[in-house]
Amino acid sequence: MANSKPVLIVIFGPTASGKTDFALQLAKDFQTEILSVDSRQIYTEMSIGTAKPPASVLAEIKHHFINHCSVHNPYNAGIFEKEALHLLESLFKKHQVVIAAGGTGLYIKALCDGLDKLPKANENLRLKLQEDLDEYGIDYLFKKLQNLDLEGSKSIDSKNPHRIIRAIELIEETGQSITHLKTSPKMDRPFKIIKIRMDIERATLYQNINTRVDQMINAGWIEEARHLYPYKNLKALQTVGYKELFDYFDGIYTLPEAIDKIKQHTRNYAKRQLTWFKSERDCIPHHAFTRQMIM
Repeated sequence: MANSKPVLIVIFGPTASGKTDFALQLAKDFQTEILSVDSRQIYTEMSIGTAKPPASVLAEIKHHFINHCSVHNPYNAGIFEKEALHLLESLFKKHQVVIAAGGTGLYIKALCDGLDKLPKANENLRLKLQEDLDEYGIDYLFKKLQNLDLEGSKSIDSKNPHRIIRAIELIEETGQSITHLKTSPKMDRPFKIIKIRMDIERATLYQNINTRVDQMINAGWIEEARHLYPYKNLKALQTVGYKELFDYFDGIYTLPEAIDKIKQHTRNYAKRQLTWFKSERDCIPHHAFTRQMIM
């Protein structure tokens, strides 16, 4: 391997599918470091609700892009692509193999393939969509997206207004489907990429999700969310789990109702992740991976 291209092993799969443990196992095996490809663990203030690895794990194996910035500082896949590639240039001087692990499809695409040169926001269109959201609600806006691109809408969080509005903008500005925008030609990378998909039975995945939500609640997630409640309108906090707890604080849900909603919406999120990852080609099931594959 000494004279070959460096290797980036990318581990992906839905939430609660075992990515963290598998990445840790490989990082120990290859004596290397881990890049988190998770758009929520990147924020310092969101820990319990994003299932960050415990402090003992972070101390044992160097992780990057965890606790990377504040919820008050805008961050996106484009910034991640630039920063991750710059970091990998440095890491590959020390390691022949580096591990990346996470479940954010757009960040994985940014890292492996590069992002499309998408148009900037059309402010007039965005204002109109925001007015539609305010007047008719988020379900109306999501149905609009479904009418424009039914298949592509399956990978969009139906309760995330920012994602829905941006998706509608892109479709109307480019005339192309979300699927087309996600599967455009790849950019060459100066390293070999091996993609590993976490394979897990749907019933087991859903049970893992339900169990983990209960564990996070018991670990103090409600208190964490309460500290973030004054900033609930920040884009970074428009995410599953925190939104439901904010609704509990607002009296919309009882606590048991909020917890049930978190479990339900997290399962829905996992389904959207699975839909996104279906388009990934040349993947290796995690149980089939061997060291020889990086040769």
